Amino acid sequence: MSASYGRIVKDGLWENNGVLCMLLGMCPTMAMTGTGTNGLGMGIATAVVMAASNLMVAMFRNYVTHEVRIPVYILIVAANVTFVDLAMNAWMHELYKVLGLFIPLIVSNCLPLARLEAFAAKEPVLPSLVDGTFMGLGFTFALTVIGLVREAIGQGTLFADAALLLGPWAKVMEMRIMPADWGILVLILPPGGFLIAGLLVVAKRMIDLASGKEIKMAGAHSV
Repeated sequence: MSASYGRIVKDGLWENNGVLCMLLGMCPTMAMTGTGTNGLGMGIATAVVMAASNLMVAMFRNYVTHEVRIPVYILIVAANVTFVDLAMNAWMHELYKVLGLFIPLIVSNCLPLARLEAFAAKEPVLPSLVDGTFMGLGFTFALTVIGLVREAIGQGTLFADAALLLGPWAKVMEMRIMPADWGILVLILPPGGFLIAGLLVVAKRMIDLASGKEIKMAGAHSV
């Protein structure tokens, strides 16, 4: 195994975050982060698909020839997306109507396919499952944060309609933090997605630079 589980988890959540580092999956990132609830729902759906797809590719990688691997990966992702799509339609129908077409479009999301090619096709089953899970959770984290910032400044709420995703108990998460007419409309429109995502990428870079100087210098001296 090329990396420890701790390294895999850290890469997925922060160091190699699909949105904040690799800038993959930007279509759902821009379109489905008008609220924190939408971002969380889209992220969880993608995380389930990524975990299941990584697991299946790692299990069958020795039986798939190099020439046909990409079509096989796409079929595996498509099968898992179909399962998630049907499950959300059955048990989270109201949220399913909000997310709409973007659930099936997980098939065309670059992030799952990138992890299948870069990790699951080369590593054992359990590390691949962990990688898919935490890459998906890192994607969920990024979408949820972007959604919460856009929602808070754009319409003055936090986790609006969370009960649609998590059930009636999640009503306690739904908050209004300022009057509706104080919101900045542009932030809940597509341009607001680009603005907030860009600012978060910059913020992550600044945090990494501030906290990683000593580590990088120590690594350079050790070499």
